[in-house]
Amino acid sequence: MQQFINEITADIIDNRLRPNTEPPDPCQIYGVNIVLEHTDFTHRPVVEENTPTVANLLGSVEPQWNESGQPSSDYRGVHAGALLRADKGYLILNVHDLLSEPGAWRVMMRTLRTGRLEMVPPEGNGMRPAIVIQPEPIEVTVRVILIGDAPTYYRLDQLDPDFRELFKVLADLDSELDRSVESVQQYAVFIANLSNTESILPFHRTAVAALADHGARIAARAGKITARFGRVADIAREASFIASQAQVEWVRDEHVKQAVIRTKERASLPSRRFQQMIGSGTIMIETQGAVVGQINGLAIMHSGQLTYGFPSRITATIGPGSAGLINIEGQAQMSGSIHTKGFHILGGLLRHLLQTTHPLAFSGSIAFEQSYGGIDGDSASGAEICCLLSALTGIPLKQSLSMTGAIDQLGHLEAIGGVNEKIEGFFDVCNYFGLTGNQGVIIPQSNAGDLMLREDVVEAAARGAFHIYAVETIHEALEILTGVTAGERVDGAYPEDTVLGKAVARADEFWRRTLRSPKQLTAVEDMADDEIMLHPEPEH
Repeated sequence: MQQFINEITADIIDNRLRPNTEPPDPCQIYGVNIVLEHTDFTHRPVVEENTPTVANLLGSVEPQWNESGQPSSDYRGVHAGALLRADKGYLILNVHDLLSEPGAWRVMMRTLRTGRLEMVPPEGNGMRPAIVIQPEPIEVTVRVILIGDAPTYYRLDQLDPDFRELFKVLADLDSELDRSVESVQQYAVFIANLSNTESILPFHRTAVAALADHGARIAARAGKITARFGRVADIAREASFIASQAQVEWVRDEHVKQAVIRTKERASLPSRRFQQMIGSGTIMIETQGAVVGQINGLAIMHSGQLTYGFPSRITATIGPGSAGLINIEGQAQMSGSIHTKGFHILGGLLRHLLQTTHPLAFSGSIAFEQSYGGIDGDSASGAEICCLLSALTGIPLKQSLSMTGAIDQLGHLEAIGGVNEKIEGFFDVCNYFGLTGNQGVIIPQSNAGDLMLREDVVEAAARGAFHIYAVETIHEALEILTGVTAGERVDGAYPEDTVLGKAVARADEFWRRTLRSPKQLTAVEDMADDEIMLHPEPEH
């Protein structure tokens, strides 16, 4: 304060006591512009900036217009920005909004690195020549909290060398909760707060339980429930509207279920069109009978936050040759990297299952029929290996069944995503043509705990009209699909009447048919006879 008074005194003596001059307004020249004022000394300031432009972060010097229409500025036009308002406190920013504003990230990082706020006009501002004052840098101490997703965090950590030094604390929040009594109680507290703040109808305990079930379905993991309360709140609001239309005092479970159904129906146009094309025969899907080299795989489509499942017909052909397995989607450049990896794993599993004494000599191809867009993911690799073995052995596969599940090179069936939607998608197709009692879906055993199916699917399964088979290995899936024993090696060989026994025999036949000449075939047969003489089969 004393320094300010001394500066006023010096300015008056040096500049304001000249004769024949009109004295200026002292309030205009020596007034004070309080840019920032903290009156609460018990709490640190918390500032949330929803529009983090350069001007909103740093502050601005607003020009004033004189009588001639020329802009000018003085200390009275200085306005504080979010970084200054949050001095000695916290500034909350959405990282995506921050990065979308030109220059905002750079000025924020510079302020945090130097601890000095420089109120400079944004670049490209046509008013810059009119700004005749620029405030001196201000010492600030502010903690910035960035809200964003994990990929953005790791991207910034990789590209900005100052980021890891200035943002040292990572709070990685899970989008799921353990499904327990405590988490359901948290749902109840959340719904109660929503009811109070938005004046929606109160929720009965059955409605809270229905919301928790829906949260478990969104999470789609065993023992988990979603923590994405925004989606839960949307269902709660619509359920309250439905209950109010019914003129009842409480929201109950049937209102929540109706809200879920209505939400899916509004975004179900792609699914409805798919059902119509199946009904008209435009898309060929069979739900009865048995066909060699054909299987119903399962895929999913997204419509906003919602997911829908649908069957996809997979076919395979195979014959003698040297081309090996051909991924038709891959050849057409329609296969994603994960699907391509799954296809190569399929080749490794085939070698593991057959283990012939000679090279595999065949040309085989696998395709997703009537698929005209890109394909990615490995959830169909289990269905693909079963389809290929069917084409190799000539054993038909039941078309009343569909299959989903990834595989490894040892024949284990691995977990996949969207299992509920995939089951429901095939159920809807079977229900359209009529349930026969022998239709169902094969899924990995590791997905069994993720099931949160619609009530109509659960009821159909309970009365035996629809079935869900959870399997651990490709052998189990083959036996369900074919009705034939898959086969286990005995003394290094499969029994002849098993699926894999026939596959080995057919692979041997293909190899013999690919030999270049009858003379070469005779030599191979002589070598096989010599092998039998050296290692005769034991007598029983």
